[in-house]
Amino acid sequence: METIKPLVRGTARAGSAAGIGGFGALFDLAEAGYRDPLLVATTDGVGTKLKVAIAAGRHDTVGIDLVAMCVNDLVVQGAEPLFFLDYYATGRLDVAAGAAIIGGIAAGCREAGCALIGGETAEMPGMYAGDDYDLAGFAVGAVERGRVITGETVAAGDVALGLASSGLHSNGFSLVRRIVEAAGLGYADPAPFEPGRSLGEALLTPTRIYVKSCLAAARTGKVKALAHITGGGLVENVPRVLPGGLAARFEAAAWPLPPVFAWLMRAGCVPAEEMVRTFNCGIGMVAIVDPAEADTVTQVLESAGERVMRIGRVVERREGMPGAMVAGMDEAWAS
Repeated sequence: METIKPLVRGTARAGSAAGIGGFGALFDLAEAGYRDPLLVATTDGVGTKLKVAIAAGRHDTVGIDLVAMCVNDLVVQGAEPLFFLDYYATGRLDVAAGAAIIGGIAAGCREAGCALIGGETAEMPGMYAGDDYDLAGFAVGAVERGRVITGETVAAGDVALGLASSGLHSNGFSLVRRIVEAAGLGYADPAPFEPGRSLGEALLTPTRIYVKSCLAAARTGKVKALAHITGGGLVENVPRVLPGGLAARFEAAAWPLPPVFAWLMRAGCVPAEEMVRTFNCGIGMVAIVDPAEADTVTQVLESAGERVMRIGRVVERREGMPGAMVAGMDEAWAS
């Protein structure tokens, strides 16, 4: 507790003092500047990416993943993340590893602009073996009642803007680990797809946090829908924000397939159709906008540090058509 207190204090923001040690934490919505807010809550974990962190002996990035997976789900509804709580369970508490994990959570909270106001550390040797641990996170955000992004105005012909991912993010690691094992590689070995880094370091690249850029775009009033691309990829996440009768068509040639995905596809003999259902394949967030507003929204997102590509469009959904499809994968990703 004494080790992590300075890390937690560093996440303080308007509405919270970001202190720890009590039985509960308070947050003042009025102090945060809200008049008629709706609260939005999310929860998520890091998944089996933790097995890579444990095997590689590197714990400083998975906390960022934990925050990212939660706050990126908040921002798709136009909500600003306000506060975060974590649950860290382990078989044997290692103070150095625990401090690195909480340090990553604090770094993610600072990047997202939310306060780390509490959490739970549980030591359960009967549940977790050796140095194994698990992480879960809980984020709460707010959006003024009239500014919720619902996707209800999305129409055929709208443009899909793809925001580049930072890598694998936190999905598909059961398959990743099997491919690494089948390739006979260790996490200390050089990454086949990224010279100068170990495989473990490259695979542990943290999930990109899209909060500040997407909030800036949302506040223009020109974003009709946002979709966080997690497990299920483009083909399962984007349909979640489309009204009935519509589908999304993406063109694989519209963005480059990052080297990590090309290597996994080749080394694991993974079909393209499975790749887009398991991984983000280089696109971590999708914004749906009117074609006339695409340049404006792109400029806002790029000014906030995103790499943005026009990757597809919304179409009328005919009978038997899937909610989303990625065309031209075999040709674009063949090499």
